[in-house]
This record gives sequence, structure tokens and C-alpha cells, in this order.
Amino acid sequence: MREDVEWGSIPGLVRSAAERYADAEAVVDGRTRISYAELGARVERAAAACVANGVSVGDRVGVWAPNSLDWIVSALGAVSAGAVLVPLNTRFKGAEAADVLRRCGARLLFVTGTFLGTSYVASLRRAAGEGAGPGPLPGLPALEQVVVLSDDAPADFRTWKDFLVSGDGVGEAAVRARASALHGGLPSDIIYTSGTTGRPKGAVITHAQTLRAYAVWSDLAGLRRGDRYLIVNPFFHTFGYKAGIVACLMRGATMIPQPVFDVDTVLANIAAERVSVLPGPPTLHQSLLDHPARDAHDLSALRLVVTGAAVVPLRLVERLRGELGVGTVLTAYGLSEACGVVTMCRRGDDPAVIASTSGRAIPGTEVRVVDADGAAVGPSVPGEVLVRGFNVMRGYYEDAPATAEVVGPEGWLRTGDVGVLDEAGNLRITDRLKDMFIVGGFNAYPAEIEQLLGLHPDVADVAVVGVPDPRLGEVGRAYVVRRPGAVLTGDDLIAWARREMANYKVPRAVEFLDELPRNAGGKVVKGELRRRQGQSTAGR
Repeated sequence: MREDVEWGSIPGLVRSAAERYADAEAVVDGRTRISYAELGARVERAAAACVANGVSVGDRVGVWAPNSLDWIVSALGAVSAGAVLVPLNTRFKGAEAADVLRRCGARLLFVTGTFLGTSYVASLRRAAGEGAGPGPLPGLPALEQVVVLSDDAPADFRTWKDFLVSGDGVGEAAVRARASALHGGLPSDIIYTSGTTGRPKGAVITHAQTLRAYAVWSDLAGLRRGDRYLIVNPFFHTFGYKAGIVACLMRGATMIPQPVFDVDTVLANIAAERVSVLPGPPTLHQSLLDHPARDAHDLSALRLVVTGAAVVPLRLVERLRGELGVGTVLTAYGLSEACGVVTMCRRGDDPAVIASTSGRAIPGTEVRVVDADGAAVGPSVPGEVLVRGFNVMRGYYEDAPATAEVVGPEGWLRTGDVGVLDEAGNLRITDRLKDMFIVGGFNAYPAEIEQLLGLHPDVADVAVVGVPDPRLGEVGRAYVVRRPGAVLTGDDLIAWARREMANYKVPRAVEFLDELPRNAGGKVVKGELRRRQGQSTAGR
């Protein structure tokens, strides 16, 4: 039986998990421990509150908060009420979050209180506190309510507790009827990403696509009932939400959300909670292996690691297996426009295959590599990676032109990534047509960063490229042309950028030029900038 038929929808999966794994531990969040039956009840209560507050099937509901039990309950509650979930990046500043909320027309937002010393509520107020809208944030006219996942909230917002109480008049039958009316073909979430233009675009994914993709992911990874899964990957990302929450619901694994990556906390959690599953970018596992206090912690329960998002050194795979005794180490490749998963290695693959490739296409999908004319190339010949299958998004939300640019009439998705296939069909990503670079596992898009840096009053022209970094894999380096008479320094611009954009986007170095190298068509020749970076020094 196909997985999307078996559960029908994500709320169907939640209800099935609550019944099938009722007494098993579902979530451990600090001192709070709840079973699957308790999780199901909490999700239904959150769904009732959403229904009571006017959330209808197809309404967009945002969640802007770090990994936590409340994120899980609020998100699954909204989806169970028929909403389309819009997770927001916790690294966003207020203006970035407001932009996504405005684009998707979110009707309801769940937001954290203070996180890492920043008031997200205050940040949103600064970005969207003025406008013509009637709700709590006039600059976001569609947004009717903001619920703070905390015990206190400003007068025109609501606390999480008050929001839940507001749904007490909605009966269980009404909630289940709403959830039962949903089917696999309906959108379940919109994951916002950035393309070559830097304009955020929302990939629309359905319930059936999510269920099928992560049943496959769980099978290939070998996730099983009783696993204890430390979810460090952010829930706003497909890797955290779907390969984490959704996969655990399918298999009855215990979710242990960790809001911030801190290697000491990871080590302590693995030991204390007998963690058996730890997916994440290579930087996470490298930090774990190299920590001076590693041997003071019992990591013997760890049995499954799934990594990707960057080059994976063969030595890392060997050390995870040899030094930590991890039985299964796998690599994978995906993108938001394809449900987050396109290829995966298989258990039993040679370590060299796992380290040098991202594995083979998952069942139900096709992968091909083409040249500039769209013709397929042979094994070991680089070209653009194309994907076709059940996992390809339904399109970018309310952006048909952008959708047509990347999804062809025959259903092939242009990924913008350059890769090669070997004789066995294993894919190796070698470059990115979109100039994207990866900072500690987070995708950074130069066009978006350039657009933001260009708002500085002393910046006349700017280009950003990714450069190697021993800790984060890659970081941004900005090449800037000052406006006449400006005395802007690199430190000044970096400090300004930290106030205006998510930290992973902030360039770590700045070099000033009289002009940027451009071709006859006026485009910046980034290859020349990359060649410069090895011998240049930051202009600070």
C-alpha cells in the first residue's frame, strides 16, 4: 500500500501515530516528556484553537520559532485544521520575516518570544508596525492574529495558553471531521527559498508528496521504532521538519529537539538520552569528533548518521564508523523544490561512494545531467542536474513565471546545480549554477546578499562569492565599490550587515575595488573574483 494512500494526509499520519505508538515516548523537550497519545491530544487541541479562530482549509499559517515541542504542536495543529504551513527561518531579521509573511498572505503566525537575546515580536513590530492593515501588524494586512509561544505577550497579541483555551468549545468530532476532509493532493506547506534573483520564492508541496518522500527516506535510512532522534536541523528547513518530525511520526521514534547547535549540548544529549540517530551537515559531525571532551561522554547508542549539504570528506565517514562505531553513515542530496530529497546512498554502500557522492535517485524519481542545450551527457561529464518525479513541487506560490523557468513541460525540474553521474547512477554535485554557497549547512544566495548590501548608502556596487572556510565549509566574501567620497570600511559594512540580515548571510570579509569586473553583457565575472580571493586581503 502506498504511504500517501495509507495515511491520506499529515493529520492522518499524526492520528495514526497517536494510536499505533500510544505509550511510546514521542517528544523530549528539556524536562517535558510526552507520549505519542499525549502528542496527538495536544495537536488536536491546537487544531481546535485554529478552527475556533477562523483558520480555513488552504489558509497560510506561519511559524517563526526555534526547535521545540511548541513548534511541533502548533505546526501540526495548524496543518490538522487544513492550513498550509509556512515555516520561517529563525535567522531572519524582522524585515525578512515580514516579507515572507506578506508574500504568502499568512493569516495566523506563531512566533517565539525572546530567542538568543532577540525579541522576535519587537523585530516584527519594527518591520511591519505601520501600514493600513487592521490586525496586530498593520504592515501585514492579511495577518489577523499573532500567537506568542510564551506565557506573556503584548496586549494586541495572544499567549500560547490563551490561544489554546480559545478552542475549548470546538469538539473533537469537528476537529477530526476537518482533518478527515483533507486529501493528499492538497498543499501541506510552502517552503521559502531564494533563487538567482534573490527574491524569495515559496515551493508548494502537497501532503501526498511529503508522506511518500519521507516514507522512502525512512526506509533507505533505516529509521525504526524506538530510535531516539536528536533533531538539531532547524524545523524551518525540510531536513528538520520532514526528515525529522514527519519521519519520526512514521516510525514511532522519539523526537529530541535542540533549538541551537552547540556541540557541548549535543554531546550531553546523546549521552543522557541515549540518542541513536543524528542527521546533520558535515560540520556538526566534525565538531563532535574533534571535541576535546568527547571521550567523557557515552556515545555508544549512536547508530545512524545521515549527512549532506556539503562536501563530505572520506575521513569523516571513516571516523564516524571507526571512532564512534556508527553502523550506518549515509549521504543524500535534495532541494526544497523536490521535497528536500532527490538522491540517497544505500546502506551497505562503500565508504568511498558515501563520501564522494550523494547516492542514487530515490524510488519514483529520475535524475539526469544535461549540457547547456539540454541534451543528456554521459557518465562523469559535468552538466546541470535535472529531476523528475513525484517529489517535484507543484510550483512556486503565486509565481507562474518563476515556476516556468525551472519546471519544463515534461516535468523536469532544473536544479541549478552542476553535477556528474557515475556508471552506477550515483550523483556528485560539483558546482552551483546559481552561485549558491553553503555556510555551515545553510544555503546562502549571493544575489540576495548583494541586494541587501546594496541598500547601504555608501555602497555603489557589490558582488559576493563563496570562499572556503575551515569551520563552516564556505563563507561569503564581498567585493564592494564605494560611492564617491565614502570612507566606509569593511568592519563598518560587516557590522551593518549583521543588523540587516541573517548571520549566515553576512560576509566574513570585504575587499574594496574601483570597479567590478564585468563581461560585455554587463554581468559580473565572478570567476575572476574567485581567482582574486586567494591573494587578496580584506579591506578593513
